[in-house]
Amino acid sequence: MAQRLSWIAVDWGSSNLRAWALDAQGEVLARATSPQGMLSLAPGDYEAALLDAIGGWLPDSGRVAVLVCGMAGARQGWREAAYLPLPARLDDLQRGAVSPPVCDPRLAVQLLPGLCQTREGAFDVMRGEETQLAGLVAHEPGFSGLVCLPGTHAKWARIERGVVPRFTTCITGELYGLLARHSLLKHSIGNDDPSVAGDREAFVAAVRQSHSAPGRYSAALFGLRAADLLDGELPSGAARGARLAARLSGLTIGLELAGLGSELDAEAPVTLIGDAGLCARYALALESLGHASRCLDGEAAVLAGLSLAQASRQA
Repeated sequence: MAQRLSWIAVDWGSSNLRAWALDAQGEVLARATSPQGMLSLAPGDYEAALLDAIGGWLPDSGRVAVLVCGMAGARQGWREAAYLPLPARLDDLQRGAVSPPVCDPRLAVQLLPGLCQTREGAFDVMRGEETQLAGLVAHEPGFSGLVCLPGTHAKWARIERGVVPRFTTCITGELYGLLARHSLLKHSIGNDDPSVAGDREAFVAAVRQSHSAPGRYSAALFGLRAADLLDGELPSGAARGARLAARLSGLTIGLELAGLGSELDAEAPVTLIGDAGLCARYALALESLGHASRCLDGEAAVLAGLSLAQASRQA
């Protein structure tokens, strides 16, 4: 493989890293994952962690380009790659790349920047998701529309012909986790499955409830606990916890969608990028409110975005 290796793409998150070895035509030669994310590393640990993941791919001599997006470029990461301010072109992320210090002569590492929004009252940052957005633009250079990247901190970005003029972060996934595992609701919430009819119906009803009356969100949360204690119509056992989990998920995502206001008014489908299960959940929530969507694979998007940046690096 070393003879065919052209460059290495890395997505370095808070909890883990993913790496891909690619040839000159962009074909993936090998993949690697590691649990050594930013949260477990000091700045001096990154090179060793990277070599643990990709060292077996490197040739005996010569330098290999390694392009990294994500949290390795954060202030507390390997070396800070300062945020690019909006409006930002997604085909120009390479402009803000920085090179961290390395000892291994085979490594030529660059860290891509994130994006920042500095409008008064709407300060926001993203790091990693911009590369997935760039992957969308790589496949659809003239794309304009609303994009959602579901996750612990969901991102909603408006793209206008390859440029990001604004975006919004919602901590919906984190909020769900806190409520389900660290509040009084932990005694009631299980694990739902939207493919189960009852869970799906409960989720959809909760999305609509929260979207139509976001000011009742707090009261609706306590209602979940009360329903667990009093509602004889709920199933028993694990199915009961699953049904209440579906309601909590629907209420929380519905609140997120209510906060987007007119951003969702456009007729064009919302583009969802990320984990298939999460994207399917958001697609169902959007559908329940009358909005179309389409889902793109998160890994394919980040790899396409890194490839776009690598092409700019070589130009």
